Amino acid sequence: MSTEDTGDDWAAAMAEQALEEANAIGLDELVDDSKPITEEQAAKLDTILDIPVTISMEVGRSFISIRNLLQLNQGSVVELDRVAGEPLDVMVNGTLIAHGEVVVVNDKFGIRLTDVISQTERIKKLR
Repeated sequence: MSTEDTGDDWAAAMAEQALEEANAIGLDELVDDSKPITEEQAAKLDTILDIPVTISMEVGRSFISIRNLLQLNQGSVVELDRVAGEPLDVMVNGTLIAHGEVVVVNDKFGIRLTDVISQTERIKKLR
């Protein structure tokens, strides 16, 4: 038996296991039993959805003295508190909502969200 056959057997076993796990998940959890919203509630929701927010990505932070800040010029390097390759923080109005990685789309930077902070965790941080 060649290593290529072994790899195919392994892939087939993994695919079979994934299919069994997918079939085992109950779809009852996905049933939407909520009531439709009223026109008044829809109007309130539209008002909230139109509020602008500021989204920013934080690469890292550094604390320096004003003396060192005034000495910065072109070509200066500021060391940040984050390790290279570590996910960026995605902030909305200063609140951490996710982590992500930098991507380039049509010669512009973007961010791919890799981990979104749950609503309960965000609410806990507000208190």
